[in-house]
Amino acid sequence: MEPVTWPNGGTLTNEWVHGLMSSFEWSSWNLPPSQLPSVMPVSVFDSLILTASKILHKERNIVHVDDLDSDSKVVVVGDVHGQLHDLLFLLKDAGFPSQNQFYVFNGDYVDRGAWGLETFLVLMPDRVFLLRGNHESKYCTSMYGFEKEVLTKYGDKGKHVYRKCLGCFEALPLASIIAGRVYTAHGGLFRSPVLPKRTRGKKNRKVRLLEPETSSLKLGTLEDLMQARRSVLDPPWEGSNLIPGDVLWSDPSMSPGLSPNEQRGIGLLWGPDCTEEFLKKYELKLIIRSHEGPDAREKRDGLGGMDIGYTIDHSVESGKLITIFSAPDYPQFQATEERYRNKGAYIILQAPDLADPQFRSFEAVTPRPKANPFYDFENVIDSDDEMDKSALDTNEEQASH
Repeated sequence: MEPVTWPNGGTLTNEWVHGLMSSFEWSSWNLPPSQLPSVMPVSVFDSLILTASKILHKERNIVHVDDLDSDSKVVVVGDVHGQLHDLLFLLKDAGFPSQNQFYVFNGDYVDRGAWGLETFLVLMPDRVFLLRGNHESKYCTSMYGFEKEVLTKYGDKGKHVYRKCLGCFEALPLASIIAGRVYTAHGGLFRSPVLPKRTRGKKNRKVRLLEPETSSLKLGTLEDLMQARRSVLDPPWEGSNLIPGDVLWSDPSMSPGLSPNEQRGIGLLWGPDCTEEFLKKYELKLIIRSHEGPDAREKRDGLGGMDIGYTIDHSVESGKLITIFSAPDYPQFQATEERYRNKGAYIILQAPDLADPQFRSFEAVTPRPKANPFYDFENVIDSDDEMDKSALDTNEEQASH
């Protein structure tokens, strides 16, 4: 197959992206990973990632999907995790982006699966909104395979390609609002970074002592989210930069209130009351988030499993909270004989209402090309459970040398 060439004038058309998809699908069946540069030369990769980064850096933290006609559709997609063949099926099944068909991807394009780079690179045409997931970080990509994948595929140019990808990841917006009705983000809701002011005077101090300790956790506002600094690759869980960590790592809970997400070691757990508060305040009907596959849901009491690719986690007076996961038969590489065999799913939101989600579940594409994992799936944490802070510190030390 001929190598991909950059389009004349540098304008990305849907036809060019279709050609890229075909090239990547062909190479996945016919070439070893190290031969990817013969299909996707570094010069073309550089042009593509530069074009994407320029667009993404201009976006605000919340992208607004508003340019909708009465017959427009918006397709919302959850984690795809380098499962290229399932993503290509999803795009054909739902219909490719067009004048009146938009896509919002909720992050986690890379890691775990064997084709993270190809998966991320095909998602660049018009009318596609890409948000960031927790795996679009230096920490996750060094642990769950994407860094090694890129180094394997691009050899001596691998560090350059990986660095350019990280630069693009840090430009990805954090959330979307669709037609003023639907909020989407990878993990979900987030805290206000403002701590309550200390009160003065004996009378007030007495009242202060009666407040529970968790009162310092307060649901954040869209204004807080707009002002967060998103260009950090690994949001710290302390100080003024908590919001990106929350948006990318938080999970819903059936218990009311906001509490630290102890299981993951970063982000929050939020209850149905917080979902109601957020929906009502902003006159929204739906929160659509992703972030939890079948392995994560197996360990969560009171919440539905991920067998069909989605769950409705909270049904409250103002609307619903939905988790959507778009990687079927996940994870691709498993240490046990028994597989989850989950379906993937995507959501169609149809104008003019856009608040009545249509769910489409789909099976994993079979057969798919044989591939080797790019991470030690037998020993690495089996879900994004705990943020391994020692691993993060090690990574930062290595990066500084």
